[in-house]
Parts: sequence; structure tokens; C-alpha cells
Amino acid sequence: MRLINPLPALAMVIVVILSSHIAFASNIVWSDEFNQPNGSSPDPTKWSFEIGNGSGGWGNSELEYYTSSLQNAYVSNGVLNIVAYTNSIAGFSFTSARMKSQYLYYTPVYGTLEWRAKLPSGTGMWPALWLLGSNYPTAGWPNCGEIDVVENNGATPTWVQGTLHWSGGSIGGQKYNFPSGDSVTNWHVYDLSWAPGVMKFYVDGNLWETDSGLSAPFNQPFFFIMNLAVGGNYVGNPSVAAIKAGTAFPQAMQVDYVRVYEPTLPLAIAVTPQSDGSMMLSWPTNIVCHLQVQTNSLVGGNWSDLPGTTSPYVVMPDPSQGAVFYRLESP
Repeated sequence: MRLINPLPALAMVIVVILSSHIAFASNIVWSDEFNQPNGSSPDPTKWSFEIGNGSGGWGNSELEYYTSSLQNAYVSNGVLNIVAYTNSIAGFSFTSARMKSQYLYYTPVYGTLEWRAKLPSGTGMWPALWLLGSNYPTAGWPNCGEIDVVENNGATPTWVQGTLHWSGGSIGGQKYNFPSGDSVTNWHVYDLSWAPGVMKFYVDGNLWETDSGLSAPFNQPFFFIMNLAVGGNYVGNPSVAAIKAGTAFPQAMQVDYVRVYEPTLPLAIAVTPQSDGSMMLSWPTNIVCHLQVQTNSLVGGNWSDLPGTTSPYVVMPDPSQGAVFYRLESP
């Protein structure tokens, strides 16, 4: 929704962002849009890498060796690519990547977590978008809690599954079956709506799983993990030979964005006249957004970003222009 307020020498566009398929209005408070230069590593201020094969194949008998190599994780055209290859390294036959936001970013308690992602298919492919509790270093697993928002057995790419794990066991584990002709290999939006005592799972706006009666540890911040495993218990422990025979490598999990939404103040610009004739624009600072400008007319798509702008931002009206329009865009 955009509201236009006329000003003496300025016109302003106020943008209010509403989530289109969640029951409450919310704004983006953290995101990664993966807009780094093509071929670069993911943002190191947001993500770090797990390296190796962990203990017992990360506790799941996985067969890959995780690296931080650009071959296994890179950004291209605004998309994160986590790629599995057949590579011999440290006695393992496959390489891939496992990224986490631990120590760099923790979610708020409650809100909406969202990915737009495209998952691989093939024998042994185990893509996962998930979270662990912030107290993992002290509480350990499963006491810290685990939220598996999206995972899939690549041998059957027509469904995704969501599950919660903690010291009391597991809950959920339901499957969302895609409509005929669709699969995980297409782009889909995956949401977790998280409120006190309840988590709801969505695919493309379709509610498919509700887990309720939740308490600790699902009342604390969590950190993100995104990985593409090869083999392991979840996919039935196929052998190296079976995976190589049944899968055309390389295989990639692609992520367009990761976003965190919270109910916040509206995504709106406040305008305060200054004594020197300038105008001070301000907006909520806990919302991920950027300022754009367009002169003289709202007709057409001539909006341009104002790089490096932060709230508050002071502008001086230009008498040579009939109007200047400002708006906020999120993210």
C-alpha cells in the first residue's frame, strides 16, 4: 500500500509492507538477499562454515566433507548456491557446504522465518534449512532444540518435511506433497510462523503443519543452518556407489533469500521540516529497508536507490523540480 502526502516542494511515498499469507502484519528485521558480486563467498558478517565430516558424519552417517571453498558455496545473480560435488578429500568421496549464523545472528523469539529456495534431486541428496537453539554450546543437542523447517530426501523430490526435536523427543514430521507436476526442484517460498506455544509451517502460503503445546526450548533465540548433505540416515544410507549411479553431479541447493519478519512499526517515512528549509526524513531503524527517490512523476519505474542512507536523512528541496518522491523499499 502506498500513500502520497503532498508537501510544499516535496511529495513522499510511504510504503507499508504486509506479509501476504501470514495472519499478522510484519516487517523484515533481518535478511540476506545474497546480492554480493557474482562468484563471491556469502557475507562473512552473517555466515560461517562448518568444515569436515563432524563426529560420525555429523551424527547422521553423512558421506560428504564440508568445505568453505567457492566451489561448494558461492553467490551468483542474487542467489546462494550450495553445491555438492564428487571430490576425493580426506578419505571422503563428496564435498559440499554447511553454513550457519551462529555467533553472528540469532533470531528474535517469535516472528516469521522465510526462505525462497530451490532444492536438488537425486539419490543421497539431503538438503536442509533448519535451526538450533542459541544455547547449543552449553546445553548440547537435543536439549537446545532443533527446528527442521525444510528437508527432503532427494530420491523422492515431490515432498518436503518439517520436524521439531528436543530432549522430550520429536514432534511434527508431517510431509507437504507438492501438486502433480511440481517438486522441490522448482522455486518455492517456505515459511515458519512462530508464536508462543505454536509453530506453523507454510509452503507458498499453504499451511501444512501446525505443532502446538510448545514450551522450552522453543522460547529462546535460534541460529540458522543451511546445508546440502550427501547420504546419511535420513535418506536411507545409500552407498557411495549407489549415490554416484543415481545422481548426476554436481547438485545444488539454491537460496534466493532468507528473511526474518516481526510485528513492528509500519514501514513509513516521517517528515520533519528544519529551520534551514530542509526536510528530515526518518523511519524505524529496526526494519531492513532502503530509501529510493523519483522526481516529478510517479508514473513509470524510475525509482533509484539512495545508497548509504540511514535514518534520519536530510534533503533540501530543489526549486527546479516540481516534486520529489521518496519511498522505502524492503529489503
